[in-house]
Amino acid sequence: RRTAWHAAAQVGGMSQNRALQGIALCSLAYAFLALQDAVIKWLVTDYSVFSILFWRSLVVVGACVIAGRMGLLRRAWASVSRKLLIIRGLLSQLAWLLYYTAAKDLTLAEMTTLYFSAPIMVTLLAALILKERASRGQWISLIIGFVGVVIACRPSQMVDPLPIALTLAAALCWAFTYIQLRQVDPTTSVLEQMLITNVVFVICMAVTLPWTHTPAPTPAWLGMLAAGLVGGIGQFLLFASFRRATATLLAPFEYTGLIWAFLLSSLIWGTSMEVSLIIGAVLIAVSGTLAMLSARHPESQDVVGAECAVSQPLYPTTADVQAVGGAEGAGVEAPLEPEPVKHR
Repeated sequence: RRTAWHAAAQVGGMSQNRALQGIALCSLAYAFLALQDAVIKWLVTDYSVFSILFWRSLVVVGACVIAGRMGLLRRAWASVSRKLLIIRGLLSQLAWLLYYTAAKDLTLAEMTTLYFSAPIMVTLLAALILKERASRGQWISLIIGFVGVVIACRPSQMVDPLPIALTLAAALCWAFTYIQLRQVDPTTSVLEQMLITNVVFVICMAVTLPWTHTPAPTPAWLGMLAAGLVGGIGQFLLFASFRRATATLLAPFEYTGLIWAFLLSSLIWGTSMEVSLIIGAVLIAVSGTLAMLSARHPESQDVVGAECAVSQPLYPTTADVQAVGGAEGAGVEAPLEPEPVKHR
């Protein structure tokens, strides 16, 4: 009995440690994603949004190809979800263009607060498009979120409504992309989703460069590349966090992105936070968390800021296992499918 008790305690301790790791990784992921937004907001003041997104997406594509190699390219080309992901890429691209265009006139805290309303919109869209029956808690969360958005927008103090309208339109586009993620084939890996989406970005942005390109000095050019690197790290940390903890546990910690955005906005631009914006942000965070906890299918959580379905495997199937350059003799391989975790 004592041995069994110790074994159970050990397993429980390991589970708790993994959950804490998941929370830490999730919070860190949103710090990186907020930093990506801060870098791009700094850049859009002087440089074209199209150029910034081109270089940002090119970095992500390069990272995906390095990680997945030729096997990933073959799988992405033959993916049954390819058409859906291309459409999703076009919609995501529109969302990014709207969002970062609005960044010229909104503070980082304001744009992030309104952006976090996207999961709230999903409740309504899922009922209309997927015919999902929302629970009472989800409808309550929708009302709370709507009130939070209205308070955050401060209609009585609104001078120019266009940036706010652009940000809310971007949030609506992202809400549609979350709906599309639910329709992605379960065998489509995270890397395939990231690759296809960002290839769409690169191609579309490249087409516009002859008309939209603005010459940039080396520091700005490096900033564009850094945005892609920081954003890619944020996406990977987000994926890793959901491999260690449940979606229900991590739901409240997604909204640490608001805290990071407020901190960066204050530190970099010296933004003073108005009470109405803070109240709106809190209500939106409460709304999103309540929507997740009230969901009929929590496993299909719409993760704020995720460019892929975090429930999918990171790599394609084991058939695409490749040896790491010159390491065959040492028995070192680069598997394109993580080893299954054995639960005891």
